[in-house]
Amino acid sequence: MTSHTVSAGWGASVALPSTPNVSLADHEAIWASPVGFGVRVSGSDWTVESTTSLLRRDPWVEVLEEHIKLPDGRRVDDFYTIRLRDFVVVAALTDGGSLVTVKHYRHGSRSETQGLPSGFIDDGEKPVDAARRELREEAGYEASEWLDLGQYVVDGNRGCGTEHVFLARGARRVADPVHVDLAPTTVDVVALDRAVDSMWNGEMRELACVAALALAVIRINTETLSAGSA
Repeated sequence: MTSHTVSAGWGASVALPSTPNVSLADHEAIWASPVGFGVRVSGSDWTVESTTSLLRRDPWVEVLEEHIKLPDGRRVDDFYTIRLRDFVVVAALTDGGSLVTVKHYRHGSRSETQGLPSGFIDDGEKPVDAARRELREEAGYEASEWLDLGQYVVDGNRGCGTEHVFLARGARRVADPVHVDLAPTTVDVVALDRAVDSMWNGEMRELACVAALALAVIRINTETLSAGSA
């Protein structure tokens, strides 16, 4: 894979790998095939021999104890994983290049934080449809162009759900937000560099939103570099 050195917009230049093009159809095909339990994990010689549910509170969380056989024959009888609902995060840009952000209290961080429109994927719902719904519900915006930036497991060992990231362009306000969160939400449209600053100064405290914004900036920088060299 080739790499390019570009300005990330907030500091020294960094080497960025070329960004693969992932279609929404590819994203849905991957998302529709979750790994089951009690079977050999695809692409691995780890075998989940049994799974016991220790705590289950639908639809929010389930804690599992897995018995795993390793490639060298060793067994791990107390490998714990956590099932959380998969979710989407949307980096939505207006035609002028500004970013749609939301600010609200998050109990996990015990603080008010600036973030991006996000939310859980409902049963039977495709990630891109959940992203469109959350952008409209949380911010009152719709977008004309959607780009899949990938799906990422939250914790490489414990699982903790999968984040699906989307970059949306042509965002425009079409309605008032639907207030369904536990805390009031303030919607702001800010310059992209100002949003990046919020990652560094502590205003954006959720890792999922920080990761989504960073992926969006990398994608934008890669496209800008490619256009400049064409």
